[in-house]
Amino acid sequence: MRLGGPSFWFDDVGGVPTRRPGLGGDATADVAIIGAGFSGLWAAWYLAQAAPDLRIVVVEQEFAGFGASGRNGGWLTGGFAWDPARYAASHGRGPVLAMVAALQDAVEEVIAVAEVAGIDADIRRCDELSVATNPAQLLRLRAEVARRHHWGEAGRVAEIDAGATRARVAIPGVLGGMVSRGMARLQPAKLVTGLARAVEIRGVRIFEDSRVTGIAPGQLQTTGGTLRAPVILRCTEGFTADLPGHRRDWLPLNSAQIATAPLPAAIWEKIGWQNHEILGDFAHVYCYCQRSPEGRLLLGSRGTPYRFGSRQDAQGVPDRATIAQLTARLHALFPAAAAAPITHAWCGTLAVPRDWCATVGFDPASGIGQAGGYVGVGLSTANLAGRTLADLVLGRDTALTRLPWVNRRSRRWEPEPLRWLGLRGVYAALGAADRAEARPGAGPSPLGAWANHLAGR
Repeated sequence: MRLGGPSFWFDDVGGVPTRRPGLGGDATADVAIIGAGFSGLWAAWYLAQAAPDLRIVVVEQEFAGFGASGRNGGWLTGGFAWDPARYAASHGRGPVLAMVAALQDAVEEVIAVAEVAGIDADIRRCDELSVATNPAQLLRLRAEVARRHHWGEAGRVAEIDAGATRARVAIPGVLGGMVSRGMARLQPAKLVTGLARAVEIRGVRIFEDSRVTGIAPGQLQTTGGTLRAPVILRCTEGFTADLPGHRRDWLPLNSAQIATAPLPAAIWEKIGWQNHEILGDFAHVYCYCQRSPEGRLLLGSRGTPYRFGSRQDAQGVPDRATIAQLTARLHALFPAAAAAPITHAWCGTLAVPRDWCATVGFDPASGIGQAGGYVGVGLSTANLAGRTLADLVLGRDTALTRLPWVNRRSRRWEPEPLRWLGLRGVYAALGAADRAEARPGAGPSPLGAWANHLAGR
C-alpha cells in the first residue's frame, strides 16, 4: 500500500512534477500570491486575463497542488456547504440566493477554462448522490432537500426513493437518496498542475520551496528572500495556521482517503454506479466517494480529525487506525469490493472557520487580501474566490464583489488545549451518534445535534 506521497492523484500522473526553483533573493511584483493551490492559481489566472501587464508572483512553500488542491475527493459540486442563514443575517435573502447561483455557475466556469487552457483533468459531468442507510439519516436527507429548495436549488435537488437509489448504486440497506444535478467528477492533480502551467504561459511566475515567514503591507518575508508588492493575497486555506499571527484564524481539519486497485467488470456489475455519480451519505461522520475512470473505488472521510496546536500531517500519511476505519466503511457500503486490495491511502487538511462560513476579502488600505474556509468544497468555491479576488484587487464593483461572503469575518478559534479537547470530543460524539443511529429501530441521536452545535456548524 502506498501511504501519502502526497496522494493517489499524483501517483496517477506519474508523480510530483519537477519542482520549480525557489525565490532566490529579493524581488518585486505588482501582486504577490501566497499558495499555489486552487485559490491562488485561480486568482492569478483571472488577474492575468484581465490585466496582462500585471507582474504576478506566486510563492509556494512546497509545490503547486501540495495541499488540499492535490489531495481532495475530486468533487466539482458548485454546492453551498455553509449555513445560508448566517450570511442572510447580515445581507438578506437575495444576496445569498445570488451566491448559491454563482457557486453553481462555477462548475461550468471550471470546465470552460480547462477546455480553453487545454487541461485534460478527466472531467466527467455527473450527478451527486447522497444516500441514507437508516431512518435518522433519511430524516436528515429530507431536511436537507427542504433546505436546499428554500435557498434556491429546487430546480436541481430532489429526493428519490430506495428503489431508484438502488438502481443507481447497490448499497446495502439504503432507504433513499438525494440527487443533485449539474455536478462533475475530476482528477484534481491533473487540474491543479495544468492550471499552474496555464498561468505560467500567461506570464505568472511561480516560485516553489519558498515558505513565507512574515507578512506586512507591501512585503513578504520568505525563506528565499523578500518579495515586495503593493498587493498581497493569502491563499493558504488549511495551511493558514502555519503563518505568523494566524494560528487561530482557521482550524486545519484533517480528512483521509483510500483507493482500491481497479475493480473488474464483474464487480462493477454488482455495485452498479454506471453513471459515475459523486457519492456520499448522511452519516454524521460522512463519507465521499468516486468511481475513477480506470475503475478504482475511492472513499474518504474524517480520520484523526485534528492535531494538537493546529499541526499539519506528515506528508499526507494517515495513521493505521484511520486506514482501518475507512476500509471498514468501504466494505460496509460496497461489500462486492471487499476482496479488492487497498493500493493507496493519504490525508490532507481543509480550513474551517469558527462559524463554518467561507470568506473572501481584500483591504485596499493595506493591500492584503485572503480567501478560504471552504470546509471541504474547495474545487468550485476556490474558482469563485479567485474570480472575486481579481475583481476586488482591480477595484471593480461587480456582482461577485457584492456577494455576502466578501469581507466576512469570523471569530477566532479557542486557544489550546480547548481547541484540541473540543474537536476530539466533537468527533467522538459524532461517531457515537452514528453508531447509535445504526441500531434497529433507532431515531436521531441527540449527540449529533449537540456535537454540531459545539463545533459551531
